[in-house]
Amino acid sequence: MKCVFLDRDGTLIRHKPYLCEPGGVELLPTVVAGLTELRAAGCRLFLHTNQSGVGRGYFSLADAVACNNEMLSQIGLGGELFADIRICPEAPAEAIAFRKPSPNYALEIIAKYGIERTDVCYVGDNISDLLTAKNIGCLGVGVSTGVGDLRQALAQHDMEQFPVFDSFLDAAHHVIDHFRGAHATH
Repeated sequence: MKCVFLDRDGTLIRHKPYLCEPGGVELLPTVVAGLTELRAAGCRLFLHTNQSGVGRGYFSLADAVACNNEMLSQIGLGGELFADIRICPEAPAEAIAFRKPSPNYALEIIAKYGIERTDVCYVGDNISDLLTAKNIGCLGVGVSTGVGDLRQALAQHDMEQFPVFDSFLDAAHHVIDHFRGAHATH
């Protein structure tokens, strides 16, 4: 089983700081096509999102869930799109349980399903997403659809082994090709 862990803000939906209103959810271009292709390729999808606004008291966990539900509605591929969703409410100063770049969530899924790390991929727009991949020892793929310059951040952390794509669909193609053993991009 191939497992793809996806970031939410800046990867699947437009990054809006401390998003807590479902009306503010806006899908990024090519997301539906990329998710459709990942599923068609047999990938099991997981959502892993840091939501420090909960830990900071800016909004509730229910608000984060409502935004996730709106995102799922806009994607239109069914409520079971993700095999599991992990919302990490810890603020950066709090003890980390599952907040990225912690590998704990993926390690939990790896143990639950008995899968190999080589069958796991993290896709995201932030250095924390790819640090998570590094901490797990799995494939990491970046998208430049967030707010920062991910390529520059990777260079500063000596992590240029992680490819960065300009669209979610291109990243999805890379993941599919990697899992098929082609290691090529479209």
